[in-house]
Amino acid sequence: MPKGVHRVVSRGREYFYYQVGRGTDHAGPRVTLPNDPHLPSFWNAIRQAQGLGGGADVDTFGAVLDGYLEYINTAGTITAGTIDQYERALRLARTAWGDLPAKGLRPVHVQAVMDNLAATPGKANNFLSAMRALSTWARVRDHIEHSLTEGVKPYAKDKGHKPWTPAQIDAAMTKLTGVIRRGVVLYLYTGMRGSDAVRLGWTDVEEGGFALTTQKKKRDVWCPIVPELAAEMATWAKRPGPFLLQEGGRADGARYTRKLFSTHFADARDKIPELAGVTLHGLRCTAVIRLRRAGLSTGQIGDIVGMSLPMIERYCRFADRKTSGQAALLTLTRTAGEQNCKTLQNSKTKT
Repeated sequence: MPKGVHRVVSRGREYFYYQVGRGTDHAGPRVTLPNDPHLPSFWNAIRQAQGLGGGADVDTFGAVLDGYLEYINTAGTITAGTIDQYERALRLARTAWGDLPAKGLRPVHVQAVMDNLAATPGKANNFLSAMRALSTWARVRDHIEHSLTEGVKPYAKDKGHKPWTPAQIDAAMTKLTGVIRRGVVLYLYTGMRGSDAVRLGWTDVEEGGFALTTQKKKRDVWCPIVPELAAEMATWAKRPGPFLLQEGGRADGARYTRKLFSTHFADARDKIPELAGVTLHGLRCTAVIRLRRAGLSTGQIGDIVGMSLPMIERYCRFADRKTSGQAALLTLTRTAGEQNCKTLQNSKTKT
């Protein structure tokens, strides 16, 4: 809550008020606030109490946006990474419509922003995703009268994160060092999201695997520690905390966030020509394909890496087609060979 906002619980109900310098000789007037911090009127009342020119009209899109941002930051159901992505994307919305009446907005306005972002489809799709979430939240609270994104389509995605080739994996294993190499090993042999890989530690080991609840989906998974990973882990010191800790400088020994580890990996990757264009998320795809080729079902892979079944099938589609094609080629080659084989004829033995 902003400085000066206080929460009081009485007889099972919570109340809010604003007072500068509470408990001091210079305490300001006590201003009662609305009881629901999810409402735009709550934040408007705070601005009024702070003397910020009466605050924004509670009907403006900016006020609705303030309420939504407060909701996602306090709900406890959305990951920090998603919140950061939404906040950055919704700055575009605030710039475009902050002072306009929220109930006057329509999908055509969202489409106009999407059109302006056509040159950066990834940024446009992130904006649309954030607007969809905001629209759903605002619609059921009667802040808007219609969905703001109905009929608005995202830009077609490219081929996405590509799996690493054997040559790229070999280059990473031989040329990366320290914590960056260790992180690549974890990504490769667990298939976990970055937000989960940076949290893994010895305390997550349970009966030959990693047992944890995924950060994004809040799903319980058990990921087996394959022999290749076990051999790597045998060289790691056993200590509390995650496997991946920052090395050197003032942050030495500090925990990594997914974003910071990705940044440090990119710095190291750019110094190795063989790794040009690879992404850490591509290792998630690589791990899924490896599990599929080992004979695991889609459901089994989902239980291991905490990924939805449609996403697993999407990641495996090329590998499955390639394997099927190779099997077909083997069958065709065998069939052709059998057709060209001459049948031995029985003949009488001359005496």
